[in-house]
Amino acid sequence: MFRPVSSRLLLAGALFAPPAFAQTPPNPPPGETRLDEIEVAAARTAGQPLAGGPAASAGFVGGVTGIGGSLPTVDAASAGIVSGAALNNRPVTRPGEVLEAVPGLIVTQHSGEGKANQFFLRGFNLDHGTDIALFVDGMPVNMRTHAHGQGYADINFLIPELVGAVEFHKGPYFARDGDFASAGSVRIDYLDTTETNLALVSLGSFGYRRALSIATLPLGQGHLLVAGEAQVYDGPWAVPDDIRKLNGVVRYSQGTTLDGFSVTGMAYANRWTATNQIPQRAVAEGIIGRFGSLNPTDGGDTTRLSLSGRWSASDAGGLTRANAYVIRYGMNLWNDFTYFLNDPVDGDQFRQRDARTVSGGEIARVFKGELLGLDMENEIGFQARNDDIRVGLFNTSQRRTIGVVRDDRVQEASAALYVENRVRWTDWLRTSVGVRADGYDARVVSDNPLNSGHVRDGIVSPKLGLVLGPWHDTEVFVNYGQGFHSNDARGATITVDPGNPLFPLDRVPLLVRSTGSEVGIRNRSIAGLETTVSLFQLDFDSENLFVGDAGTTEPSRPSRRFGVEWTNRYAVTPWLSLDGDLTITNARFADRDPAGSRIPAAPTAIAAAGLTFGEPLGWFGSLRLRYFGPRPLIEDNSVRSKVTTLVNGRVGYTFGNGVSLQLEGINLFNVKASQIDYFYESRLANEPAGGFSDIHFHPVEPLAVRLTLAGRF
Repeated sequence: MFRPVSSRLLLAGALFAPPAFAQTPPNPPPGETRLDEIEVAAARTAGQPLAGGPAASAGFVGGVTGIGGSLPTVDAASAGIVSGAALNNRPVTRPGEVLEAVPGLIVTQHSGEGKANQFFLRGFNLDHGTDIALFVDGMPVNMRTHAHGQGYADINFLIPELVGAVEFHKGPYFARDGDFASAGSVRIDYLDTTETNLALVSLGSFGYRRALSIATLPLGQGHLLVAGEAQVYDGPWAVPDDIRKLNGVVRYSQGTTLDGFSVTGMAYANRWTATNQIPQRAVAEGIIGRFGSLNPTDGGDTTRLSLSGRWSASDAGGLTRANAYVIRYGMNLWNDFTYFLNDPVDGDQFRQRDARTVSGGEIARVFKGELLGLDMENEIGFQARNDDIRVGLFNTSQRRTIGVVRDDRVQEASAALYVENRVRWTDWLRTSVGVRADGYDARVVSDNPLNSGHVRDGIVSPKLGLVLGPWHDTEVFVNYGQGFHSNDARGATITVDPGNPLFPLDRVPLLVRSTGSEVGIRNRSIAGLETTVSLFQLDFDSENLFVGDAGTTEPSRPSRRFGVEWTNRYAVTPWLSLDGDLTITNARFADRDPAGSRIPAAPTAIAAAGLTFGEPLGWFGSLRLRYFGPRPLIEDNSVRSKVTTLVNGRVGYTFGNGVSLQLEGINLFNVKASQIDYFYESRLANEPAGGFSDIHFHPVEPLAVRLTLAGRF
């Protein structure tokens, strides 16, 4: 029976029962369940808590070899799939942190909890998503030409307990991945159904309250899944975050992942007050404490409504899949990063407004065939997206508008065609050859006609992959590819400074190329252990950097990164698993400049380790360590951030009646460290004009505990 490659992400959502990290063979022995017969449904027992479950459900599959296709998947050593159970085994502070199940990925926050997370991967400070592409249920999360920063990816609407599987790729080697995917891509699929209903309540330190309910019921020839979430949280801040979050999902599905469809509606709303990064000197001088604020009116609100659908059908010749979506998104952010540097009277607070409708979709066909008697697959896909955007920047004082910097309407559309050929030449050699072509069209109508314009751009990206082996349970991966990220369309049409029309500005290209390569080796010769080592390099024609006084990103100099990544997953017993990851990266600007060659905020070392234990009934738990290494904060490396090492843990007990009780500890050793550090100029009240250059930091939350009572019925 043909098992198409493109179904591997959806199928992984059902991989909870096999031992952790086990690889499923391409041809199961007689009597063994075949993957293509499994629906995406929650295979959790009534005894499993929340969505984490025991170590035996860790469900990490490294290269996904042989899952979902008649040919083993030709992937990089740094690609893989994580089950929803493995994702939920991790104690986390915020929803986005579950993505740290992707090896080498750091997810943090430098503002209020309603704002998009900060991402770090392979020597990149990805800000809020500039070069990591995130997808939830086939919908892009990254927002281009966004008010706060290019590629802004707000994942706070994620409900971790609904996640069936996460597929990740690192590097620009994959034909399906386009904009923002140069450092990596993460595709998250929700479950179609759950075997049991779930209700849980969490209470914790600093005013943390969360309630969640998930129910599945039969309807017609399919199933209806309904989920609702509510959360409030103040945090340790002197000015409480005062988060008020509501979240809901309704999904109707029929059939299987290979022959079926689903229609999903999502609704999300959040509002909060933010304590942004603060200057070290303000704390040292006793003006505020570590958790204090210099502007208590910073904060924001956001809404997200979406309707999406997916459809797939398989036949003897292959698989066809399609998805479509429409998203209505709105955001307001009030930030004050520099205080009285630019306006000594009213202060430097500004409002960023973004309101848009995003629509698009994808259709792809996987053709099964032969080449000179050799197994072969060809995949052809078409993707399209349109953003209808209203975006603005305003000077404010205590959230009151006192001036308009710029106010724009943007229409930005794109279309892409990709083709990939996969061939098994011998038992020890398989290849993939692909190419992707993207075209962009953007129109900007600005409040200043000098900054209005129409721009078009296109780019063609080749992709190559080679897999040698297995020999003695060892495979060697070689990958090369080109990719890109888009720049803000307003920067591609700008001619004058919005704040000073007499000052001309240079336009930036709409699309910026990246080039990456990787050599990796994966070994499974020890039962239960999967270890992978990857050597990688990634070049960018233009680096996107955070700008402190604007609160956004802007194009900068060309850059080069090279490094090594070591990943380990070990299922010690059916009830105990261990994991450990290490990434070391050298990140430099590729040109010569007296300012220096270091890339600000680019991490040189990231490491993580953890253990998970438990069985469906009885005790369960998890302990995790995360090391966030030092980073240069200025090009000449004269100012550097300190190391942040955090330990989180959870322990709980599952009763035979489906009730579980769980205690979670965040920052168990009460470390006083930074979530993020920046270095730029700011001016406090009564300081001399011009202000001072200083490290601005957002502290890690102190020790916190959370107690969760959950029931499955």
